[in-house]
Amino acid sequence: MLDMINKRAQEIEITGIRVFANQVEQYADGVNLTIGQPDFPTPERVKQAGIKAIENNLTGYSHSAGILELRQSVARFFEDKYNFSYNPETEIIITSGVSEAIDSVLRTILSEGDEVILPAPIFSAYEPIVHLCGAKVVYLDTSDTDFIPDPNRLNDLITDKTKAIIFNYPTNPTGVTISNEKMKQLVDVLKKHDIFILSDEIYSENSYAGKHQSFAQFPELKNQLFLLHGLSKSHSMTGWRIGYVLGPEDIMEHVVKVHLYNCICASVPGQYAAIEALTNSLETPNEMNKAYIERRDYVYDRLNKMGLHAVKPTGAFYIFPSIKDTGLTSFEFATKLLEEEHVAVVPGDAFTTYGEGFIRISYAGSIQLLKEGMNRLERFMNKLTK
Repeated sequence: MLDMINKRAQEIEITGIRVFANQVEQYADGVNLTIGQPDFPTPERVKQAGIKAIENNLTGYSHSAGILELRQSVARFFEDKYNFSYNPETEIIITSGVSEAIDSVLRTILSEGDEVILPAPIFSAYEPIVHLCGAKVVYLDTSDTDFIPDPNRLNDLITDKTKAIIFNYPTNPTGVTISNEKMKQLVDVLKKHDIFILSDEIYSENSYAGKHQSFAQFPELKNQLFLLHGLSKSHSMTGWRIGYVLGPEDIMEHVVKVHLYNCICASVPGQYAAIEALTNSLETPNEMNKAYIERRDYVYDRLNKMGLHAVKPTGAFYIFPSIKDTGLTSFEFATKLLEEEHVAVVPGDAFTTYGEGFIRISYAGSIQLLKEGMNRLERFMNKLTK
């Protein structure tokens, strides 16, 4: 029966993140530096809002686009903090996490043979969905530009087949952000072309070098932009599965249909918890960011002392050091580190071939975990250089 299933489903693979995250579990003393999951609990008042919804039997279906009060909260959040507006009734859909938002948008806009530009290295979840839609990925190499897309390279890649480009800033796996000046240069290119823009800004509230810059702050892109966002990272709500997509009304009426047949609606207790997060828990990200900055600085300094140099992250909670001087591939490095020191990191090639020569380390875990991980990594590096 295996030969009867969709060939595209057979061709996609489990992400390298999960491969090493799963393997480290076989070690009782394993140190897992792979998963981008905050080690903070969901804020208490947010949890209580979800519990209250369950106790009040608010556990049925909502409107497919989400509870209107939540959509209004989403709209108010972006208007108050970033000064751009979306209509909560027609331009915002609540989704089952950002992953489902990405899936619903791409299945709405992509047709067989379309091309999607991905700045690379990039998060590994985008390409498989593009592939399942019958479209093709075209990479924009950022490995030699400090992981920031070059506007001229982008312009050269756009063809009649280009349907969309996906951005993810602050970015997974590198932790870099785009300056306002660089973003304006990219916008100057994008506004000249009839292509869709998906901007995955799930890490916007985890920005450490000034206020986050959003592509949605440029009104000239409004008709071609989908803003993807959610609460997994900002409020440590990964398991609640609440995301949202904001986009142009005439396209969103089709996205909501794909979303409907995908999951009907997002978790209703989760939606009520999200209302609380976006109204009375807006300081939560700032509190967590203090710890992330401490962890980032610690890991960055330790890596530099080991000779594993990296671009210092300005957002998210990942660092992407080069391991090119070791002579090992990223997969070999990660495998040997796991086998010899029981430390799991993600090989850079999990984020496309342009990530080869790097590894991704998540510093979302506790400082104690990071200290143990860095001690073992240093011991491993010392053995390599003997």
